[in-house]
Amino acid sequence: MAREMKALKFYFRNGETWTIERRYIGDLWIKQITTSFGRIHGSEFVEIHPCAGFKIEIFQEGDHVATHDINLGGLELGMFARALKYEDIERMEILYRNGTPDLVYFPYKDKDTEGLDNVYQSTKISEKTKSLYIVIDPNQTVDDVYQEHFEE
Repeated sequence: MAREMKALKFYFRNGETWTIERRYIGDLWIKQITTSFGRIHGSEFVEIHPCAGFKIEIFQEGDHVATHDINLGGLELGMFARALKYEDIERMEILYRNGTPDLVYFPYKDKDTEGLDNVYQSTKISEKTKSLYIVIDPNQTVDDVYQEHFEE
């Protein structure tokens, strides 16, 4: 039996989270999820699932913080503004109606020595659709992928 995705939960570099229900997600694409094994920051030997790239459209109604996401930055700014200001999404959980979530890691390269923002992440809001568009990819930006949503 296939599992039904109910939401995506993003994990930001500073530990904040953002859960987006399926009904608020438009376009979604996760490129080449693979399985790797290793230690992250001295942890136990674990299985991880990196992906080669990611793109998503989040409808305006998704610009909120779920009660189970303790997120002061999101409460103050709104999640769209937070995602625009800090491009630091490290990973996400794919949450299903039943069963264990899948944890997917995004391509990540620090923009500077502080390590807060990701060179590979680009984020933009469309004036036309009012949706937030995020692309995390070493080879493409949000303008490359969603160009038609930003042209006047």
